[in-house]
Amino acid sequence: MTTTLHASLKNIRNVLAVLAGNALYALAVAAFILPGGIITGGTTGLALSAGRLLRIPVPAFVFSFNLIMFVAGALILGKKFALTTLISTFFYPAVLAFWQRFPVLSHATDDPMLCTVFGGLMIGAGIGIVIRVGASTGGMDIPPLILNKKFGLPVSAMLYGFDFLILIAQMFFSNAEQILYGILLVLIYTFVLDRVLVIGLHQSKAEIVSRRYEEIRQAILRQLDRSCTLLDACTGYLKVDQPVIMTVVSRRELTRLNRLVMEIDPEAFLILSDVNEVKGLGFSLQKVYRQPPADPD
Repeated sequence: MTTTLHASLKNIRNVLAVLAGNALYALAVAAFILPGGIITGGTTGLALSAGRLLRIPVPAFVFSFNLIMFVAGALILGKKFALTTLISTFFYPAVLAFWQRFPVLSHATDDPMLCTVFGGLMIGAGIGIVIRVGASTGGMDIPPLILNKKFGLPVSAMLYGFDFLILIAQMFFSNAEQILYGILLVLIYTFVLDRVLVIGLHQSKAEIVSRRYEEIRQAILRQLDRSCTLLDACTGYLKVDQPVIMTVVSRRELTRLNRLVMEIDPEAFLILSDVNEVKGLGFSLQKVYRQPPADPD
């Protein structure tokens, strides 16, 4: 019963995250991209091109294109993929049309640089929120996935390639300044997207070389409530066999770990490095406390 409830709550959170991410993405387009005349990649970039050439409203084009891509993705990539993109396919164009009903949003700023920066920040954050829960924003996310499945082409390279082609298509009716702003926009939202995907996942790995390794090990277990691993090692100068303590802590715990080690052994050799993601008990899984085996006499 508890497992079922937990799964249901997780699904609800995921749906809310997809809705929030798409709403933020659409708000950026309505408040900054369209009013600022900024060119961009993805489905929105295609919609801007269609709007200039064919006079098709952006929400209408986005809905039609997303629907076509949704059907193609469902046929080629399977039903599971279709379910993860269903919300984005229909919600994004609807919420974009909703935001456009408020003229005050389009008058937030007339500065194209501010439009580029804030638009990039919000688009990157919006897409990142959606991808973090394993969903997709649909549209131009789908062709690279299809090419990857059919021909083994790398998804990231295809995404950049399509964005580049979409930017080129908009260059025919954009001046040099708009083109530069468009390139800057893509760079900003790509950077922000990468940052959002690793929020809360970054940890710090510490490797500690000390003659008083047992005291440090006990302090890590009892005072930091973190586990650690003893690695067999041999010192390079004196060639003394001595375990190296390896542990992973959050960045907030890093200062405390450093203080504990230095208090026990001011001469300890401490190596710190960033870790992009950690999985396992105490991180991606709930911590489980077990009674350690008794030390042999």
